[in-house]
Amino acid sequence: MRGPASSAWAPLRVPTYRALWIALLVSNIGTWMQTVGAQWLLVSIPGADILVAMVQTATTLPVLLLALPAGVLADILDRRHLLIAVQVCMATVGAAMAVATALGAMTPALMLTLTFALGSGAALTAPAFGALIPELVPRRELAHASALGAVSINLARAVGPALAGLVIAWIGIAAVFALNALSIAVFAAVLIAWRPGPMTASEDPERFLAALRAGGRYVRHSPVTRRILLRSTLFVVPATALWALLPLVASRLLNVGAGGYGTLMGALGVGAIIGAIVLPHLHRLLPTNVALLVASAAYAGCLLLIALWHNMLAVTVALVPAGIAWVAVLSNINAQMQLFLPVWVRARGLSVYQIVIFGSQAIGALLWGAVATRTGLVWAFTTAGAAMLLGAATVRLLPLFDTHHIDRNPTVYWPVPHLELEPEPEAGPVLVVVTYRVEPTNEAKFVDAMERVGEGRRRTGATRWRLYRQGEHPGTFVEVFQVPSWEEHMRQHSHRATGFEVEAEHRAYALAATAPEVAHLLPAGAPSER
Repeated sequence: MRGPASSAWAPLRVPTYRALWIALLVSNIGTWMQTVGAQWLLVSIPGADILVAMVQTATTLPVLLLALPAGVLADILDRRHLLIAVQVCMATVGAAMAVATALGAMTPALMLTLTFALGSGAALTAPAFGALIPELVPRRELAHASALGAVSINLARAVGPALAGLVIAWIGIAAVFALNALSIAVFAAVLIAWRPGPMTASEDPERFLAALRAGGRYVRHSPVTRRILLRSTLFVVPATALWALLPLVASRLLNVGAGGYGTLMGALGVGAIIGAIVLPHLHRLLPTNVALLVASAAYAGCLLLIALWHNMLAVTVALVPAGIAWVAVLSNINAQMQLFLPVWVRARGLSVYQIVIFGSQAIGALLWGAVATRTGLVWAFTTAGAAMLLGAATVRLLPLFDTHHIDRNPTVYWPVPHLELEPEPEAGPVLVVVTYRVEPTNEAKFVDAMERVGEGRRRTGATRWRLYRQGEHPGTFVEVFQVPSWEEHMRQHSHRATGFEVEAEHRAYALAATAPEVAHLLPAGAPSER
Protein backbone atom coordinates (compact mmCIF):
# COMPACT_ATOMS: atom_id res chain seq x y z
CA MET A 1 0.00 0.00 0.00
CA ARG A 2 1.34 3.43 -0.92
CA GLY A 3 0.70 6.48 1.17
CA PRO A 4 1.50 7.61 4.67
CA ALA A 5 1.66 5.08 7.46
CA SER A 6 -1.27 6.80 9.19
CA SER A 7 -3.54 5.41 6.45
CA ALA A 8 -3.38 2.11 8.28
CA TRP A 9 -5.86 3.60 10.77
CA ALA A 10 -8.29 4.75 8.06
CA PRO A 11 -11.00 2.09 8.74
CA LEU A 12 -11.45 3.50 12.25
CA ARG A 13 -12.95 6.60 10.66
CA VAL A 14 -16.04 4.49 9.86
CA PRO A 15 -18.20 4.82 13.03
CA THR A 16 -19.74 1.34 12.87
CA TYR A 17 -16.41 -0.37 12.27
CA ARG A 18 -14.81 1.68 15.05
CA ALA A 19 -17.50 0.70 17.58
CA LEU A 20 -17.30 -2.99 16.64
CA TRP A 21 -13.49 -2.93 16.69
CA ILE A 22 -13.42 -1.48 20.21
CA ALA A 23 -16.08 -3.94 21.41
CA LEU A 24 -14.18 -6.86 19.90
CA LEU A 25 -10.98 -5.61 21.56
CA VAL A 26 -12.73 -5.68 24.95
CA SER A 27 -14.00 -9.20 24.21
CA ASN A 28 -10.53 -10.35 23.11
CA ILE A 29 -9.02 -9.03 26.35
CA GLY A 30 -11.59 -11.04 28.28
CA THR A 31 -10.80 -14.14 26.22
CA TRP A 32 -7.09 -13.92 27.03
CA MET A 33 -7.87 -13.36 30.69
CA GLN A 34 -10.04 -16.48 30.64
CA THR A 35 -7.26 -18.52 28.99
CA VAL A 36 -4.70 -17.44 31.58
CA GLY A 37 -7.14 -18.13 34.41
CA ALA A 38 -7.96 -21.61 33.10
CA GLN A 39 -4.29 -22.53 32.63
CA TRP A 40 -3.28 -21.17 36.04
CA LEU A 41 -6.11 -23.06 37.73
CA LEU A 42 -4.67 -26.31 36.34
CA VAL A 43 -0.95 -25.61 36.66
CA SER A 44 -0.57 -27.16 40.14
CA ILE A 45 -2.71 -30.25 39.47
CA PRO A 46 -0.98 -33.64 38.88
CA GLY A 47 -0.53 -34.14 35.13
CA ALA A 48 -0.51 -30.38 34.59
CA ASP A 49 1.71 -30.59 31.48
CA ILE A 50 -0.99 -32.14 29.37
CA LEU A 51 -3.91 -30.43 31.15
CA VAL A 52 -2.47 -26.94 30.65
CA ALA A 53 -1.80 -27.66 26.98
CA MET A 54 -5.34 -29.05 26.61
CA VAL A 55 -6.79 -25.66 27.55
CA GLN A 56 -5.41 -24.39 24.24
CA THR A 57 -6.74 -27.50 22.51
CA ALA A 58 -10.21 -27.09 24.03
CA THR A 59 -10.24 -23.46 22.89
CA THR A 60 -9.22 -24.14 19.31
CA LEU A 61 -10.46 -27.67 18.53
CA PRO A 62 -14.09 -26.53 18.01
CA VAL A 63 -12.92 -24.66 14.92
CA LEU A 64 -12.16 -28.01 13.28
CA LEU A 65 -15.75 -29.08 13.92
CA LEU A 66 -17.73 -25.88 13.45
CA ALA A 67 -15.83 -23.34 11.35
CA LEU A 68 -16.97 -24.53 7.92
CA PRO A 69 -20.65 -24.87 8.95
CA ALA A 70 -20.26 -21.46 10.62
CA GLY A 71 -18.96 -20.02 7.36
CA VAL A 72 -21.97 -21.43 5.52
CA LEU A 73 -24.35 -19.95 8.09
CA ALA A 74 -22.58 -16.59 7.81
CA ASP A 75 -23.07 -16.66 4.04
CA ILE A 76 -26.77 -17.61 4.09
CA LEU A 77 -28.12 -16.00 7.32
CA ASP A 78 -28.24 -12.48 8.74
CA ARG A 79 -24.71 -12.15 10.16
CA ARG A 80 -25.63 -9.60 12.82
CA HIS A 81 -28.41 -11.78 14.27
CA LEU A 82 -26.12 -14.80 14.20
CA LEU A 83 -23.39 -12.91 16.06
CA ILE A 84 -25.80 -11.61 18.70
CA ALA A 85 -27.18 -15.08 19.46
CA VAL A 86 -23.69 -16.56 19.75
CA GLN A 87 -22.42 -13.79 22.07
CA VAL A 88 -25.41 -14.19 24.42
CA CYS A 89 -24.70 -17.92 24.72
CA MET A 90 -20.98 -17.31 25.30
CA ALA A 91 -21.66 -14.73 28.02
CA THR A 92 -23.89 -17.28 29.77
CA VAL A 93 -21.14 -19.92 29.65
CA GLY A 94 -18.59 -17.42 30.99
CA ALA A 95 -20.88 -16.54 33.90
CA ALA A 96 -21.37 -20.23 34.71
CA MET A 97 -17.59 -20.71 34.74
CA ALA A 98 -17.20 -17.83 37.24
CA VAL A 99 -19.93 -19.17 39.53
CA ALA A 100 -18.58 -22.73 39.53
CA THR A 101 -15.07 -21.51 40.33
CA ALA A 102 -16.29 -19.22 43.15
CA LEU A 103 -18.21 -22.13 44.70
CA GLY A 104 -15.20 -24.46 44.50
CA ALA A 105 -17.02 -26.79 42.13
CA MET A 106 -14.69 -26.39 39.16
CA THR A 107 -13.00 -29.66 38.17
CA PRO A 108 -10.49 -30.15 35.32
CA ALA A 109 -13.14 -31.95 33.26
CA LEU A 110 -15.70 -29.18 33.80
CA MET A 111 -13.10 -26.51 33.05
CA LEU A 112 -12.17 -28.13 29.74
CA THR A 113 -15.84 -28.66 28.85
CA LEU A 114 -16.78 -25.02 29.44
CA THR A 115 -13.62 -23.88 27.65
CA PHE A 116 -14.68 -26.04 24.70
CA ALA A 117 -18.09 -24.33 24.76
CA LEU A 118 -16.45 -20.89 24.62
CA GLY A 119 -14.22 -22.11 21.80
CA SER A 120 -17.34 -23.22 19.93
CA GLY A 121 -18.74 -19.71 20.23
CA ALA A 122 -15.49 -18.25 18.92
CA ALA A 123 -15.62 -20.68 15.97
CA LEU A 124 -19.10 -19.43 15.08
CA THR A 125 -18.08 -15.79 15.52
CA ALA A 126 -14.89 -15.59 13.44
CA PRO A 127 -16.17 -16.19 9.87
CA ALA A 128 -19.32 -14.09 10.39
CA PHE A 129 -17.38 -11.11 11.72
CA GLY A 130 -14.62 -11.52 9.13
CA ALA A 131 -17.19 -11.50 6.32
CA LEU A 132 -18.83 -8.37 7.76
CA ILE A 133 -15.66 -6.28 7.50
CA PRO A 134 -15.73 -5.86 3.68
CA GLU A 135 -19.31 -4.59 4.05
CA LEU A 136 -18.21 -1.93 6.56
CA VAL A 137 -15.03 -0.54 5.00
CA PRO A 138 -14.05 0.22 1.38
CA ARG A 139 -12.21 -2.56 -0.43
CA ARG A 140 -9.09 -0.40 -0.74
CA GLU A 141 -8.92 -0.35 3.07
CA LEU A 142 -9.41 -4.10 3.63
CA ALA A 143 -5.69 -4.67 4.16
CA HIS A 144 -5.67 -1.91 6.78
CA ALA A 145 -8.74 -3.44 8.47
CA SER A 146 -6.94 -6.79 8.60
CA ALA A 147 -3.93 -5.11 10.24
CA LEU A 148 -6.25 -3.42 12.73
CA GLY A 149 -7.69 -6.84 13.52
CA ALA A 150 -4.16 -7.95 14.34
CA VAL A 151 -3.71 -4.87 16.53
CA SER A 152 -6.90 -5.78 18.42
CA ILE A 153 -5.91 -9.40 18.93
CA ASN A 154 -2.38 -8.62 19.99
CA LEU A 155 -3.24 -5.63 22.14
CA ALA A 156 -5.53 -8.07 23.92
CA ARG A 157 -2.60 -10.48 24.23
CA ALA A 158 -0.56 -7.72 25.87
CA VAL A 159 -3.27 -6.42 28.22
CA GLY A 160 -5.32 -9.57 28.91
CA PRO A 161 -2.64 -11.85 30.44
CA ALA A 162 -1.07 -9.04 32.47
CA LEU A 163 -4.48 -7.95 33.76
CA ALA A 164 -5.38 -11.56 34.51
CA GLY A 165 -2.20 -11.99 36.53
CA LEU A 166 -3.07 -8.95 38.64
CA VAL A 167 -6.69 -10.02 39.14
CA ILE A 168 -5.69 -13.57 40.10
CA ALA A 169 -3.14 -12.27 42.61
CA TRP A 170 -5.51 -9.70 44.17
CA ILE A 171 -8.99 -11.23 43.88
CA GLY A 172 -8.91 -14.76 42.48
CA ILE A 173 -9.51 -16.79 39.34
CA ALA A 174 -13.31 -16.58 39.58
CA ALA A 175 -13.11 -12.81 39.05
CA VAL A 176 -11.16 -13.37 35.82
CA PHE A 177 -13.94 -15.58 34.47
CA ALA A 178 -16.58 -13.03 35.51
CA LEU A 179 -14.74 -10.25 33.66
CA ASN A 180 -14.59 -12.44 30.55
CA ALA A 181 -18.38 -12.90 30.66
CA LEU A 182 -18.80 -9.13 31.01
CA SER A 183 -16.49 -8.45 28.05
CA ILE A 184 -18.54 -10.75 25.83
CA ALA A 185 -21.71 -9.00 26.96
CA VAL A 186 -20.17 -5.67 25.87
CA PHE A 187 -19.62 -7.03 22.35
CA ALA A 188 -23.21 -8.32 22.26
CA ALA A 189 -24.53 -4.94 23.40
CA VAL A 190 -22.73 -3.10 20.59
CA LEU A 191 -24.09 -5.57 18.03
CA ILE A 192 -27.62 -5.07 19.40
CA ALA A 193 -27.25 -1.27 19.26
CA TRP A 194 -26.02 -1.37 15.67
CA ARG A 195 -28.83 -0.83 13.16
CA PRO A 196 -27.54 -1.65 9.68
CA GLY A 197 -29.44 -0.42 6.65
CA PRO A 198 -31.72 -2.82 4.77
CA MET A 199 -29.86 -5.31 2.63
CA THR A 200 -31.27 -6.32 -0.72
CA ALA A 201 -30.39 -9.82 -1.84
CA SER A 202 -29.99 -10.41 -5.56
CA GLU A 203 -31.11 -14.01 -5.30
CA ASP A 204 -32.34 -16.61 -2.85
CA PRO A 205 -29.80 -17.83 -0.26
CA GLU A 206 -28.01 -21.05 -1.02
CA ARG A 207 -29.15 -24.27 0.60
CA PHE A 208 -26.97 -25.29 3.53
CA LEU A 209 -25.53 -28.57 2.21
CA ALA A 210 -25.07 -27.21 -1.31
CA ALA A 211 -23.29 -24.14 0.09
CA LEU A 212 -21.11 -26.35 2.29
CA ARG A 213 -20.01 -28.45 -0.68
CA ALA A 214 -19.47 -25.37 -2.85
CA GLY A 215 -17.14 -23.84 -0.27
CA GLY A 216 -15.12 -27.03 -0.06
CA ARG A 217 -14.84 -27.24 -3.85
CA TYR A 218 -13.59 -23.68 -4.08
CA VAL A 219 -10.76 -24.22 -1.61
CA ARG A 220 -9.85 -27.60 -3.10
CA HIS A 221 -9.44 -26.13 -6.60
CA SER A 222 -7.76 -22.83 -5.68
CA PRO A 223 -3.94 -23.17 -5.77
CA VAL A 224 -3.47 -19.73 -4.19
CA THR A 225 -5.73 -20.57 -1.25
CA ARG A 226 -4.11 -23.96 -0.73
CA ARG A 227 -0.64 -22.41 -0.65
CA ILE A 228 -1.74 -19.83 1.94
CA LEU A 229 -3.13 -22.64 4.11
CA LEU A 230 0.07 -24.68 3.76
CA ARG A 231 2.32 -21.81 4.80
CA SER A 232 0.01 -21.10 7.75
CA THR A 233 0.31 -24.69 8.94
CA LEU A 234 4.09 -24.84 8.62
CA PHE A 235 4.38 -21.75 10.82
CA VAL A 236 1.62 -22.24 13.40
CA VAL A 237 2.25 -25.86 14.44
CA PRO A 238 5.78 -25.26 15.81
CA ALA A 239 4.93 -21.70 16.94
CA THR A 240 2.15 -23.01 19.19
CA ALA A 241 4.71 -24.53 21.57
CA LEU A 242 5.32 -21.03 22.94
CA TRP A 243 1.66 -20.18 23.58
CA ALA A 244 0.76 -23.60 24.96
CA LEU A 245 3.74 -24.17 27.29
CA LEU A 246 4.59 -20.67 28.46
CA PRO A 247 2.73 -21.15 31.80
CA LEU A 248 5.01 -24.13 32.53
CA VAL A 249 8.08 -22.12 31.50
CA ALA A 250 7.04 -19.45 34.01
CA SER A 251 6.38 -21.84 36.89
CA ARG A 252 9.11 -24.46 36.32
CA LEU A 253 12.00 -23.00 34.36
CA LEU A 254 11.82 -19.41 35.63
CA ASN A 255 10.17 -20.04 39.03
CA VAL A 256 7.82 -17.04 38.83
CA GLY A 257 4.15 -16.83 39.82
CA ALA A 258 1.01 -15.60 38.07
CA GLY A 259 2.36 -12.05 37.94
CA GLY A 260 5.54 -13.22 36.21
CA TYR A 261 3.52 -15.25 33.73
CA GLY A 262 1.43 -12.18 33.00
CA THR A 263 4.64 -10.22 32.38
CA LEU A 264 5.85 -12.83 29.88
CA MET A 265 2.54 -12.83 28.03
CA GLY A 266 2.51 -9.06 28.13
CA ALA A 267 5.97 -8.94 26.48
CA LEU A 268 4.74 -11.28 23.78
CA GLY A 269 1.67 -9.12 23.23
CA VAL A 270 3.69 -5.89 23.17
CA GLY A 271 5.88 -7.39 20.45
CA ALA A 272 2.77 -8.33 18.51
CA ILE A 273 1.45 -4.76 18.74
CA ILE A 274 4.79 -3.41 17.51
CA GLY A 275 4.65 -5.90 14.66
CA ALA A 276 1.16 -4.77 13.63
CA ILE A 277 2.19 -1.10 13.67
CA VAL A 278 5.42 -1.51 11.70
CA LEU A 279 4.02 -4.16 9.33
CA PRO A 280 3.21 -1.68 6.50
CA HIS A 281 6.81 -0.38 6.62
CA LEU A 282 8.25 -3.91 6.68
CA HIS A 283 6.03 -4.79 3.75
CA ARG A 284 7.58 -1.98 1.72
CA LEU A 285 11.13 -2.94 2.69
CA LEU A 286 10.99 -6.71 2.19
CA PRO A 287 9.24 -8.95 -0.34
CA THR A 288 6.48 -11.05 1.22
CA ASN A 289 8.34 -14.36 1.14
CA VAL A 290 11.58 -12.83 2.43
CA ALA A 291 9.65 -11.32 5.35
CA LEU A 292 8.09 -14.72 6.01
CA LEU A 293 11.52 -16.37 6.09
CA VAL A 294 13.03 -13.74 8.39
CA ALA A 295 10.06 -13.76 10.80
CA SER A 296 10.05 -17.57 11.03
CA ALA A 297 13.78 -17.64 11.74
CA ALA A 298 13.39 -14.99 14.46
CA TYR A 299 10.59 -16.96 16.11
CA ALA A 300 12.69 -20.13 15.99
CA GLY A 301 15.51 -18.25 17.71
CA CYS A 302 13.17 -17.32 20.55
CA LEU A 303 12.10 -20.96 21.01
CA LEU A 304 15.72 -22.09 21.17
CA LEU A 305 16.64 -19.30 23.61
CA ILE A 306 13.88 -20.39 26.00
CA ALA A 307 15.24 -23.93 25.83
CA LEU A 308 18.81 -22.88 26.59
CA TRP A 309 18.67 -19.74 28.78
CA HIS A 310 16.43 -19.88 31.86
CA ASN A 311 16.63 -16.23 32.82
CA MET A 312 13.49 -14.12 33.36
CA LEU A 313 14.89 -10.94 31.83
CA ALA A 314 16.37 -12.72 28.79
CA VAL A 315 13.16 -14.62 28.07
CA THR A 316 11.04 -11.48 28.51
CA VAL A 317 13.21 -9.53 26.06
CA ALA A 318 13.22 -12.42 23.55
CA LEU A 319 9.43 -12.63 23.60
CA VAL A 320 9.11 -9.16 22.07
CA PRO A 321 10.64 -10.14 18.68
CA ALA A 322 8.69 -13.39 18.89
CA GLY A 323 5.48 -11.34 19.10
CA ILE A 324 6.62 -9.21 16.15
CA ALA A 325 7.33 -12.34 14.11
CA TRP A 326 3.97 -13.91 15.01
CA VAL A 327 1.95 -10.94 13.79
CA ALA A 328 4.21 -10.30 10.79
CA VAL A 329 3.45 -13.78 9.46
CA LEU A 330 -0.21 -14.22 10.36
CA SER A 331 -1.40 -10.67 9.63
CA ASN A 332 0.14 -10.83 6.18
CA ILE A 333 -1.35 -14.25 5.48
CA ASN A 334 -4.77 -13.22 6.79
CA ALA A 335 -4.82 -10.09 4.62
CA GLN A 336 -3.87 -12.10 1.54
CA MET A 337 -6.66 -14.58 2.21
CA GLN A 338 -9.29 -11.91 2.80
CA LEU A 339 -8.31 -9.92 -0.28
CA PHE A 340 -8.08 -12.96 -2.55
CA LEU A 341 -11.38 -14.67 -1.70
CA PRO A 342 -14.31 -13.65 -3.94
CA VAL A 343 -17.41 -12.19 -2.28
CA TRP A 344 -19.70 -15.18 -2.80
CA VAL A 345 -17.48 -17.59 -0.85
CA ARG A 346 -15.63 -15.22 1.48
CA ALA A 347 -17.08 -16.44 4.80
CA ARG A 348 -16.62 -20.08 3.82
CA GLY A 349 -13.04 -19.48 2.68
CA LEU A 350 -12.24 -17.62 5.87
CA SER A 351 -13.78 -20.45 7.87
CA VAL A 352 -11.41 -22.93 6.22
CA TYR A 353 -8.56 -20.57 7.06
CA GLN A 354 -9.77 -20.54 10.66
CA ILE A 355 -9.85 -24.35 10.63
CA VAL A 356 -6.21 -24.46 9.57
CA ILE A 357 -5.02 -21.76 11.99
CA PHE A 358 -6.88 -22.92 15.07
CA GLY A 359 -6.67 -26.57 14.18
CA SER A 360 -2.90 -26.24 13.86
CA GLN A 361 -2.86 -24.58 17.29
CA ALA A 362 -4.99 -27.36 18.78
CA ILE A 363 -2.87 -30.13 17.29
CA GLY A 364 0.34 -28.28 18.06
CA ALA A 365 -0.63 -27.65 21.68
CA LEU A 366 -1.46 -31.32 22.19
CA LEU A 367 1.72 -32.40 20.39
CA TRP A 368 4.06 -30.14 22.37
CA GLY A 369 2.28 -30.94 25.62
CA ALA A 370 2.89 -34.64 24.97
CA VAL A 371 6.54 -34.00 24.04
CA ALA A 372 7.05 -31.95 27.21
CA THR A 373 5.46 -34.70 29.32
CA ARG A 374 7.72 -37.37 27.81
CA THR A 375 11.04 -35.53 27.37
CA GLY A 376 10.73 -32.27 29.33
CA LEU A 377 10.23 -28.62 28.47
CA VAL A 378 13.78 -28.05 27.21
CA TRP A 379 13.51 -30.74 24.53
CA ALA A 380 9.99 -29.64 23.60
CA PHE A 381 11.18 -26.10 22.84
CA THR A 382 14.34 -27.33 21.11
CA THR A 383 12.32 -29.62 18.83
CA ALA A 384 9.77 -26.88 18.09
CA GLY A 385 12.57 -24.45 17.18
CA ALA A 386 14.15 -26.98 14.82
CA ALA A 387 10.76 -27.67 13.21
CA MET A 388 10.22 -23.93 12.70
CA LEU A 389 13.60 -23.61 10.95
CA LEU A 390 12.81 -26.56 8.68
CA GLY A 391 9.46 -25.00 7.78
CA ALA A 392 11.12 -21.66 7.04
CA ALA A 393 13.59 -23.40 4.73
CA THR A 394 10.70 -24.48 2.48
CA VAL A 395 9.75 -20.87 1.63
CA ARG A 396 11.99 -20.95 -1.43
CA LEU A 397 10.36 -24.12 -2.75
CA LEU A 398 6.78 -23.31 -1.70
CA PRO A 399 6.45 -19.52 -1.63
CA LEU A 400 3.26 -17.54 -1.31
CA PHE A 401 1.91 -16.53 -4.73
CA ASP A 402 1.93 -12.87 -5.74
CA THR A 403 -1.80 -11.98 -6.02
CA HIS A 404 -1.57 -8.19 -6.22
CA HIS A 405 -2.43 -8.12 -9.92
CA ILE A 406 -5.22 -10.71 -9.82
CA ASP A 407 -8.69 -9.26 -10.42
CA ARG A 408 -11.05 -10.57 -7.72
CA ASN A 409 -14.06 -8.38 -8.53
CA PRO A 410 -17.26 -10.31 -9.37
CA THR A 411 -18.12 -10.24 -13.06
CA VAL A 412 -21.36 -11.21 -14.79
CA TYR A 413 -19.73 -12.62 -17.89
CA TRP A 414 -21.77 -15.56 -19.11
CA PRO A 415 -25.06 -14.66 -20.84
CA VAL A 416 -28.22 -16.13 -19.35
CA PRO A 417 -28.99 -19.33 -21.28
CA HIS A 418 -32.27 -19.39 -23.24
CA LEU A 419 -33.70 -22.90 -23.26
CA GLU A 420 -36.81 -24.34 -24.81
CA LEU A 421 -37.14 -26.46 -21.67
CA GLU A 422 -36.72 -24.38 -18.50
CA PRO A 423 -35.81 -26.68 -15.59
CA GLU A 424 -36.72 -26.29 -11.95
CA PRO A 425 -33.84 -24.96 -9.75
CA GLU A 426 -33.27 -28.33 -8.07
CA ALA A 427 -33.08 -30.26 -11.37
CA GLY A 428 -29.73 -31.92 -11.86
CA PRO A 429 -27.04 -32.86 -12.30
CA VAL A 430 -26.61 -30.56 -15.29
CA LEU A 431 -24.08 -31.34 -18.00
CA VAL A 432 -22.68 -28.33 -19.88
CA VAL A 433 -21.04 -29.05 -23.23
CA VAL A 434 -18.95 -26.35 -24.95
CA THR A 435 -17.58 -27.02 -28.45
CA TYR A 436 -14.52 -25.21 -29.83
CA ARG A 437 -12.84 -25.28 -33.24
CA VAL A 438 -9.10 -24.70 -33.08
CA GLU A 439 -6.46 -24.32 -35.79
CA PRO A 440 -3.63 -26.91 -35.65
CA THR A 441 -1.01 -24.24 -34.83
CA ASN A 442 -2.91 -23.21 -31.69
CA GLU A 443 -3.89 -26.65 -30.34
CA ALA A 444 -1.11 -27.05 -27.75
CA LYS A 445 -1.59 -23.53 -26.39
CA PHE A 446 -5.36 -24.00 -26.34
CA VAL A 447 -5.17 -27.22 -24.30
CA ASP A 448 -2.85 -25.55 -21.80
CA ALA A 449 -5.12 -22.48 -21.53
CA MET A 450 -8.18 -24.67 -21.00
CA GLU A 451 -6.58 -26.24 -17.92
CA ARG A 452 -6.85 -22.83 -16.25
CA VAL A 453 -10.45 -22.58 -17.44
CA GLY A 454 -11.17 -25.98 -15.91
CA GLU A 455 -9.82 -24.85 -12.55
CA GLY A 456 -12.20 -21.88 -12.69
CA ARG A 457 -15.17 -24.11 -13.54
CA ARG A 458 -14.42 -26.30 -10.52
CA ARG A 459 -13.96 -23.32 -8.20
CA THR A 460 -17.30 -21.84 -9.18
CA GLY A 461 -19.37 -25.01 -8.89
CA ALA A 462 -18.45 -27.84 -11.27
CA THR A 463 -18.02 -31.26 -9.68
CA ARG A 464 -16.39 -32.72 -12.81
CA TRP A 465 -14.53 -31.18 -15.75
CA ARG A 466 -12.80 -32.65 -18.79
CA LEU A 467 -11.60 -31.48 -22.19
CA TYR A 468 -12.09 -33.94 -25.09
CA ARG A 469 -10.98 -34.00 -28.72
CA GLN A 470 -13.34 -35.25 -31.42
CA GLY A 471 -11.95 -38.27 -33.26
CA GLU A 472 -13.76 -37.54 -36.52
CA HIS A 473 -12.68 -33.88 -36.57
CA PRO A 474 -9.32 -33.42 -34.78
CA GLY A 475 -9.67 -29.64 -34.81
CA THR A 476 -12.84 -29.85 -32.71
CA PHE A 477 -12.46 -29.78 -28.92
CA VAL A 478 -15.32 -30.42 -26.53
CA GLU A 479 -15.34 -29.15 -22.95
CA VAL A 480 -17.70 -31.05 -20.64
CA PHE A 481 -18.40 -30.11 -17.04
CA GLN A 482 -21.04 -31.24 -14.57
CA VAL A 483 -22.81 -29.04 -12.03
CA PRO A 484 -24.96 -30.49 -9.20
CA SER A 485 -28.14 -28.60 -10.10
CA TRP A 486 -29.59 -25.99 -12.43
CA GLU A 487 -29.66 -23.56 -9.51
CA GLU A 488 -25.94 -24.08 -8.95
CA HIS A 489 -25.21 -23.51 -12.64
CA MET A 490 -27.23 -20.28 -12.65
CA ARG A 491 -25.09 -19.07 -9.75
CA GLN A 492 -22.09 -19.60 -12.03
CA HIS A 493 -23.79 -17.31 -14.52
CA SER A 494 -24.88 -14.64 -12.07
CA HIS A 495 -22.05 -13.82 -9.66
CA ARG A 496 -19.43 -16.48 -8.99
CA ALA A 497 -16.97 -15.64 -11.77
CA THR A 498 -14.38 -12.97 -11.05
CA GLY A 499 -12.08 -11.06 -13.36
CA PHE A 500 -9.49 -13.80 -12.75
CA GLU A 501 -11.73 -16.52 -14.24
CA VAL A 502 -12.84 -14.23 -17.09
CA GLU A 503 -9.23 -13.49 -18.06
CA ALA A 504 -8.49 -17.24 -18.20
CA GLU A 505 -11.50 -17.77 -20.48
CA HIS A 506 -10.49 -14.88 -22.75
CA ARG A 507 -7.02 -16.37 -23.19
CA ALA A 508 -8.50 -19.72 -24.22
CA TYR A 509 -11.25 -18.30 -26.42
CA ALA A 510 -8.75 -16.13 -28.29
CA LEU A 511 -7.04 -19.32 -29.48
CA ALA A 512 -10.24 -20.75 -30.98
CA ALA A 513 -11.10 -20.16 -34.63
CA THR A 514 -14.80 -19.56 -33.97
CA ALA A 515 -17.02 -18.61 -31.04
CA PRO A 516 -17.76 -21.56 -28.72
CA GLU A 517 -21.08 -23.38 -29.02
CA VAL A 518 -22.79 -24.17 -25.70
CA ALA A 519 -25.36 -26.89 -24.94
CA HIS A 520 -27.01 -27.67 -21.60
CA LEU A 521 -27.93 -31.30 -21.00
CA LEU A 522 -30.61 -32.01 -18.37
CA PRO A 523 -31.59 -35.37 -16.85
CA ALA A 524 -34.37 -37.02 -18.81
CA GLY A 525 -37.60 -36.49 -16.91
CA ALA A 526 -36.20 -33.57 -14.92
CA PRO A 527 -38.95 -31.31 -13.48
CA SER A 528 -39.71 -28.31 -15.67
CA GLU A 529 -41.39 -24.96 -15.11
CA ARG A 530 -43.14 -25.31 -18.49
